[in-house]
Amino acid sequence: MNTASLISDAKARFSHNSAKAYLKDKYHSKLIVAEQGGLWTVTPELLGFLASSTDEAVILIDNFENPVKVNRVSLYDVLCAAYNSTMEQWHAEWESLESKR
Repeated sequence: MNTASLISDAKARFSHNSAKAYLKDKYHSKLIVAEQGGLWTVTPELLGFLASSTDEAVILIDNFENPVKVNRVSLYDVLCAAYNSTMEQWHAEWESLESKR
């Protein structure tokens, strides 16, 4: 292998990793939702808790470490919709990035 080829491969790997990091930052910010008096970062854990709880109203700690009483079902619906749409977009862009690799 020659030096030019090694440099080219290193630059391509760096560019690819930079693009992946950019996508993560871009879509992570879309997973932050303001709803019912709190600011929530949608995670599978939060969705799982909301889905498994049986109470109509639950008290959760939001992103600012404040306890907020929320309607569990309506918060779950909003957060689930935000999560699904964001992950679909992220996956589509990621597949596009991987195909150019």
